[in-house]
Amino acid sequence: MRALSDPPATDTTDKRTAYRYHLLRAATERFQLNLAALDDAQRAAVEQQADQTFALEELVLGSAEAVHVVVADSTVEQSFREVAARFDDPDELGADLSRNDLDTAALLQALRRELTFDAVMQRVGSRHAEVTDTDARLFYELHHERFQTPERRTARHILITVNDDYAENTRDAARARADALTSELRTGAGGNPVQRFDRLARRHSECPTAMEGGKLGDIVRGQLYPAVDAALFALREGTVSAPVESELGFHILLCERIEPAQTLPFAQVQDRIRQALGKRRQRETQRAWIAALKKERESASS
Repeated sequence: MRALSDPPATDTTDKRTAYRYHLLRAATERFQLNLAALDDAQRAAVEQQADQTFALEELVLGSAEAVHVVVADSTVEQSFREVAARFDDPDELGADLSRNDLDTAALLQALRRELTFDAVMQRVGSRHAEVTDTDARLFYELHHERFQTPERRTARHILITVNDDYAENTRDAARARADALTSELRTGAGGNPVQRFDRLARRHSECPTAMEGGKLGDIVRGQLYPAVDAALFALREGTVSAPVESELGFHILLCERIEPAQTLPFAQVQDRIRQALGKRRQRETQRAWIAALKKERESASS
């Protein structure tokens, strides 16, 4: 294994420093560690990632496109301040850089390279083919499933817990109490069903939601215990379930409102589609440009 400070196939001090930054970035991204703290397996993984990112950066910065890109000193300084803000004071930043065989000048140089790389890639990516209304509409028609909102149910519940330490909360007693409440909810004379449920939940439910009349809010499938979830989504709007058992105890459910699943209209999602397609085409344009650079370099070296 080569020394961590040695870049592949280069001897210049500037490139050695730049490569060191790639090593440090890979170590912190993958393992949240400084270079000295890496074990052998981690070192190998970090070197592999740094080799790739450094080689790509060298390729891009050595392109004709990069000649026309100038990053302002103020932009580099702002990026440096953002890095420095992660530390309590400048001395801590300096000590951390020193532990990784870097210094402030090296960091500034690495940040300039990084910003230049990003600017070149942004410039290349901006040449992608325009996303037209037709493109966006076609994507929408072919991928309706991506623009569906799931069915939602506004629900309340009353929970009677099971706890054998208390006579009124043994399983049989809890079930009997839940049955009695269900009967009262279903046969109660007059009054709004929601108001009736609200009143009984505040009085009898043993869930913190009792303070709000048993409100569970808007629920989509899969948020509740499986048996409770199944019971809720089997109810008609405005109806109350039979007691449903979960590991907490017995639940009585009220389906207060049903909002059916629906496909969002094109007008509501077209901007999102155009942005997504634009980013995809940007990446494709960048990849094609990189591939052309590599082919050009291979031809020149053969």
